[in-house]
Amino acid sequence: MKTIIAGAGAVGTHLARMLSVENINVILIDGDEERLSKVNNDLDIMTLAVEPTSIEGMKNAGIDNADLFIAVTPDESENIACAMMARQLGAKRTVARIDNYEYMKPENRKIFETMGISSLIYPELLASREIADSCKFSWVRQLWEFGDNGELVLLSVKMHDDHPIYDKEISNASNVLVDHTLKEIGMKHGHKFHVVAIKRNGETVHPYGDEKILPRDLVFFMTTRDNVPEIARLSGKEGYPNVKNTLIIGGGKLSVRADWALPAGMDIRIVEPSLARCEKLGSLLKNNTMVINGEGHDMELLIDEGIDKLDAFIALTENDEENILACVAARRRGVRKTIAQVENLDYMDMAESLDVGTVINKKMIAASHIYQMLLKSSVDNVKMLTVAEADVAEFVVKEGSKVTRDKVMNLGLPRGVNIGGVFRHGKGMLVSGQTVLQAGDKAVVFCIAGTLKRLDKFFN
Repeated sequence: MKTIIAGAGAVGTHLARMLSVENINVILIDGDEERLSKVNNDLDIMTLAVEPTSIEGMKNAGIDNADLFIAVTPDESENIACAMMARQLGAKRTVARIDNYEYMKPENRKIFETMGISSLIYPELLASREIADSCKFSWVRQLWEFGDNGELVLLSVKMHDDHPIYDKEISNASNVLVDHTLKEIGMKHGHKFHVVAIKRNGETVHPYGDEKILPRDLVFFMTTRDNVPEIARLSGKEGYPNVKNTLIIGGGKLSVRADWALPAGMDIRIVEPSLARCEKLGSLLKNNTMVINGEGHDMELLIDEGIDKLDAFIALTENDEENILACVAARRRGVRKTIAQVENLDYMDMAESLDVGTVINKKMIAASHIYQMLLKSSVDNVKMLTVAEADVAEFVVKEGSKVTRDKVMNLGLPRGVNIGGVFRHGKGMLVSGQTVLQAGDKAVVFCIAGTLKRLDKFFN
């Protein structure tokens, strides 16, 4: 598959890196030669120093036989223009990154289809949905729901053993999972969930039955919606309050979209240092959202705003370091749910080691949605797990595909791949080694980064 990416910025470079690992033919084009030279030092891909809107440049990149053209420059208008042009010049499918929420409305979808644009990507909108999902439970780091009604759930939970902040106010709260193997947990508590991965000391572990859960592990569970409370109880999180009182620092586009994505009735305040931006926010936010002019790192201001009584603290400034440090400070004040926007991938492990809470990375979220288009199998959804170097995808099982020919345990799936759940006749259920997938099933598959493309031969 030949893919041309226009824009060697953060999103384009990350996407090129991800696709090059999968041995996909990638050409990265950008008008800035200096920016491309940095990419050439890091990645083994073809680059071309041409403006994305140049017809001659497009032809030189081989647009006439491109399977996919992806426009992710910082300029929305340029992305739309070059995606339209790429389609006219022969690209089979096109994707454009946009910054206008109006373009995403269903009634406007047809307009862009007639322009020749196959898909639109709005990173802030995608990220805001992940923020809202992670706030559904204050004790969950990240949460992904699958199916029309969220019948299957993948969630990550930090293991704390007698934590001085989190356990002191909750009676009878104890983590009975820590220091036990997965086999012991399954035998004692029934098979109500699967542990599909563990993030430990900066590494993602694909666990087997003899793997032991340790303090400070970030554990990824696949379960059914009805068994989510059981995970809370076993991990010592039972009794954590719902998220109602929320403070957001930073008044940028992502904060606006998060304000709209968070549930109605939630008490939301946004701290923004620019007075001019504060005045503009008044017309962009929900009516009950309060805007405060001030610095998000001003601890005196945060104390005045009741940081000790917050259910959630969300740091969405454009400064990664400020977001990380603000969340660390909030957690030390006893805030259980903290969320930080971290765009620098080099800071991801540091953010996890500092226990900042949920980490949001817009470029990774956008890349996962684009990546879905590159799979030959029928895939309804792909999510890149920000801190786990892993992906989770929903594969539609085809008639005669390899996964229908034997039990899951005998399929010879690549190491790091775990089929956690399946939807059959509209009902979600967990998968065991004895399960045989059927045509028409929709399988929820967890896989370590770099293995997703290898599943085509099993599901296609």
